[in-house]
Amino acid sequence: MPITSSHSLPFRIRVAVPVHLYDCFDYVVTEAQYQQASVGARVAVSFGRQNLVGIITEKLAPDAPIDPRFQLKPIQALLDETSLLDTQMLKLLIWSAQYYLFPIGEVLHSAFPTLLRQGKPYDLLAHTWHLIDFDAEAKLKSSIPQQEAYKILKLQPQGTLESILNLSGIQTKTLRTLEKKGIVKYELANQNFSPEPLQLSQMPLKANEDQQSAIHKILKAQHQFKGFLLDGVTGSGKTEVYLQVMHEVLKQGKQVLVLVPEIGLTPQTIARFQSRFHVHIALLHSGLNDAKRLQAWQHAQTGKASIILGTRSAIYTPLLHLGLIILDEEHDLSFKQQDSFRYHARDVALYRAYLHQCPIILGSATPSIDSYALVEQGKLTHLELNQRAGNAHLPKVHLLDLKTARKQQGISQILIEQIEKRLQRKEQVLIFLNRRGYAPVLICEQCAWQANCPHCDARFTLHLKPYQHLHCHHCGLIQRIPDACPQCNHTQLKPLGMGTAKIEESLQALFPDFPVLRVDRDSTSKVGSWQKINDQIHQSQPLILLGTQMLAKGHHFPYVTLVAILDIDSGLLSVDFRATERTAQLIVQVSGRAGRGEHKGEVYLQSLRPDHPLFTTLINKDYRSFAMQTLKERQLAQMPPFRYAALVRSQARSSEQNQDYLQQLVQQLKTISNNEIDIWGPIPAPMERKANRHHAHVLLLAHNRARLHYYLRSWWCDAIKTLPSGMKLSIDIDPQELN
Repeated sequence: MPITSSHSLPFRIRVAVPVHLYDCFDYVVTEAQYQQASVGARVAVSFGRQNLVGIITEKLAPDAPIDPRFQLKPIQALLDETSLLDTQMLKLLIWSAQYYLFPIGEVLHSAFPTLLRQGKPYDLLAHTWHLIDFDAEAKLKSSIPQQEAYKILKLQPQGTLESILNLSGIQTKTLRTLEKKGIVKYELANQNFSPEPLQLSQMPLKANEDQQSAIHKILKAQHQFKGFLLDGVTGSGKTEVYLQVMHEVLKQGKQVLVLVPEIGLTPQTIARFQSRFHVHIALLHSGLNDAKRLQAWQHAQTGKASIILGTRSAIYTPLLHLGLIILDEEHDLSFKQQDSFRYHARDVALYRAYLHQCPIILGSATPSIDSYALVEQGKLTHLELNQRAGNAHLPKVHLLDLKTARKQQGISQILIEQIEKRLQRKEQVLIFLNRRGYAPVLICEQCAWQANCPHCDARFTLHLKPYQHLHCHHCGLIQRIPDACPQCNHTQLKPLGMGTAKIEESLQALFPDFPVLRVDRDSTSKVGSWQKINDQIHQSQPLILLGTQMLAKGHHFPYVTLVAILDIDSGLLSVDFRATERTAQLIVQVSGRAGRGEHKGEVYLQSLRPDHPLFTTLINKDYRSFAMQTLKERQLAQMPPFRYAALVRSQARSSEQNQDYLQQLVQQLKTISNNEIDIWGPIPAPMERKANRHHAHVLLLAHNRARLHYYLRSWWCDAIKTLPSGMKLSIDIDPQELN
């Protein structure tokens, strides 16, 4: 409706819509809608040519002025009678959008499950359909869908959820038709919950001195914001500390939010929680279907769930009675989202704990250098667990020099002998190689041609299963293996290097009497495949476990006594200043899978650079010594965490287009920032060409976080508005990778 006069101003609300724009937009509502509208509720609106679901961020005062140049649209409908996001949740989301310089509409949208983003009713899963005419079959002969619905409902006389019927292929309109015929009816389930009384399924274990000290200090901080870094060697019983602190929080009717880095860790974590507490646990991760995710989200939001366990995105789940936040494996890179809305769940969790005035525990055997810096600044309390739980001992580490060692197919003879010894003793062995596929290079022996991806500055990886093919792990391109070299027509093409599939083949040849279980993205892609492997590992049978990063994160393998890392050098050659930190964490985490049971563990590292200082520090001292040394080096170099960073990434059709536009942006930022920002670039990305797009970077560093954000806000909005056609631009606040 056009606005022509300021004397009778319409009722208006401000709405965040899920589009890549940094503003909220005003819409007209009736007086009745204005009275009913709640900040944090969903609303259906027309935006351009689209119909979208937005979130109300403000109810504008009736006398607020209107810009006469704009024509305001009426909303299409209010979708919720009450707010779905409480005040603290709204504050957290608005802060996240401002801090990470991302459009508020998309950030708010990300806090909702898919079905609610689509505008489905909040009580969608509460609709229960009942059959009331059990002799109606003859009336339905003309409609197969109605017959199917009737048959399913007849098998469930107590009623069936609408969501389950929908998933079975029964459409809601079919149920409505049957309702009009008087054959079925629906009821709305009660959505008001209160926390279940706490019941213990199992008594707590006896805490050792370190654990007891940590538990006592955390419990003293109940009902207030305080951050703790629980720094415990692998196998030191961090989970037992979590459980005993959770017990006290749950007794008060509060909820506990637990974040883990990977979906693969949720089954074992939920098993630990279920074996200790008889309470409702909500699981939230990307492996759930839409209906299950909405149900878990509602159980968390309404207070029915006492424990909420999830991956990164669960940090934005509304909770009615939040009393404690736990981040397990806080150092893990999976907590940082690497595309689109690039938030870090660890940092968001710290701010959320502050808003809710509750304690937060960051747990790890290899804490991030950033977290150690927060300890130095007095922002986190350092809690150390220095001994393994029970009678377990830390594994002894051996370094094998690949330059001099005798090898068979990439595995040193000494390591082969050690593997044989463990298997004969009916123990288990873990082999770690962070490279999936059969071989990373396919080469022509005649002219040295290599199979390179035509769309990326990268080589194809050779895969033999489920069929022989070349696969680019960067752009996803798959090609058949050529019959002959396309350069010289030579037919002898040879795979070079080792991937997990090739090492699996070698291990099976070396140890034919023992199973080799490969764990990587290729072997665990089917639903339930990881659970089958995990069950086999826990059967106390001799076997070889071979895998990638998936095996490095918090798993408890009680029968593994030998761990071998085949190729650790690749992490020492990266241009990223965090590369040695990641490599040290990987070594310690993988090594920590050994000797967690009754038998002592040993670790073997194969390297072409055994004299590297990283190995010396980790073997002769420990991870904390490495971390303290790294902190000093970062301070000397004035790199994060001693300066605050933002990384601008651009991609374009050509490197020249990247260079020209980024140079303009850099010049603008230099002009407005008064030399308070140190600007590195523009430079080509480490992999400049990916999927036929050219990538470039600009790294921004500043000593003052507030000043960095002050300059970036207006500059970034201008940069987005003037972006040339065919270019993409993104900004990563506190980047964790420089690729």
